[in-house]
Amino acid sequence: MGVASPIPAPSPIRALLVAPLRPSPCNPRPPRPLAAPRPRPSRRRRGPAPPCAIFRPGRAALGPRVRVPARPRCRCRYRNRGRAGSGGSSRGPRARRGRCLPLLLLLAALAAAALILVSWPSGESAPDPPKSPRDPSDRALRTLLAQLDPARLWGSLLRPLLHERVPGGPGSRHAREHILSHLRSLRARWHLELDTFVAATPRGQVTFSSVVATAAPRAPRRLALACHYDTKVLSPGPGSPGPGSPGLGSPEPFVGATDAAVPCALLLELASALDGHLSSREGQDPPVTLQLLFLDGEEAFGTWSESDSLYGARHLAGTMAARGHPAGSEVTAMSLLVLLDLLGAPSPAIHSHFPQSHAGSCACTASSSVCAAWGSCSRRRRRFSALAPAPGPVEDDHVPFLRRGVPVLHVIPTPFPRVWHTLGDTEDNLHPPTVHDLAKVLLLFVAEFLQL
Repeated sequence: MGVASPIPAPSPIRALLVAPLRPSPCNPRPPRPLAAPRPRPSRRRRGPAPPCAIFRPGRAALGPRVRVPARPRCRCRYRNRGRAGSGGSSRGPRARRGRCLPLLLLLAALAAAALILVSWPSGESAPDPPKSPRDPSDRALRTLLAQLDPARLWGSLLRPLLHERVPGGPGSRHAREHILSHLRSLRARWHLELDTFVAATPRGQVTFSSVVATAAPRAPRRLALACHYDTKVLSPGPGSPGPGSPGLGSPEPFVGATDAAVPCALLLELASALDGHLSSREGQDPPVTLQLLFLDGEEAFGTWSESDSLYGARHLAGTMAARGHPAGSEVTAMSLLVLLDLLGAPSPAIHSHFPQSHAGSCACTASSSVCAAWGSCSRRRRRFSALAPAPGPVEDDHVPFLRRGVPVLHVIPTPFPRVWHTLGDTEDNLHPPTVHDLAKVLLLFVAEFLQL
């Protein structure tokens, strides 16, 4: 397991987030003092209590990279607050939601500010807050979201990646050239570099090459967004839906639409949507800049193990830790690493995996709530983040950085999509509204983090 980054001293914003409830539009009455319990006559329950909402998927649904903890005891309590005469509120959730909508913007601002304070390493001062609070009005939000182009995301950025991308093969080279050519076509001057190396695998010596793009390399802090662009080599067997192994003569290759063509396209779309903001800050010295990591060799060639997985992430984390930077090294300069994986299927359940980055999960949830309040996200799925703990830790490209003390926000659905590591992981099984809504939520999150 990784080494948890130290948690800074409590700040006024964090104290505000964890403060007890006070009278407000969402909480009109203060909590009553506890009184001595009064005896009540026994009353027969009029209906069965709802089951305890404990998510317990099977290992087959989660995959071998997820370690499922022991089943907790059910300690939920059933309270009927909606019936007449029960003493509870007779208003439904829709009425209460209408009164809470004006607080969504405040929640988004507080969560983003808390994210910066929580993820900042100890021993260094956090960035100064803005001199005057920004007002993300309706017009400003719509102007920002208008920079997203669904046709560009799907046609120009995603579809060129929907092919086999085995490390060291021609498909991997074509995907890498697609990423580099798009970043070079933008107005912002991205600093592009390749982390190329050769490593021993169960299939012999393989050449890996990860793409690192940094908007302002001299900035003291970095928000890193990462994904992997390689595809797995599926082995033939009774459970394989194809006649052979992709990459070894199979007529139907494994294209990995959710794993991870969609995350790569989302990062490229974010770079396009923020192109004007990033290019306008080139002459300045921003305190936090944006960095994109397209990692190679995430998938295992055989059975998943520490030596046969995460090739590109392990090599790049070691290289960046040894490279000098005003913050110490390029690894310590990362305020937060946001890793995207297995995205694009309908109804993803994205959990908070690490306490150090729980404020980031709150910020993503607040961003999705803001999208829902303005009607920007689709009605079918307006919220993706589940603030409940994840079913178990997932081993992914974040592990080498987490072990070096980088705060991590892992954006991955658990359970995994049903097409995970099957030949059915194609464009036909993607859900375009979910992909477009994820782009909106990530854009609001990144823009707030960078104070654009």
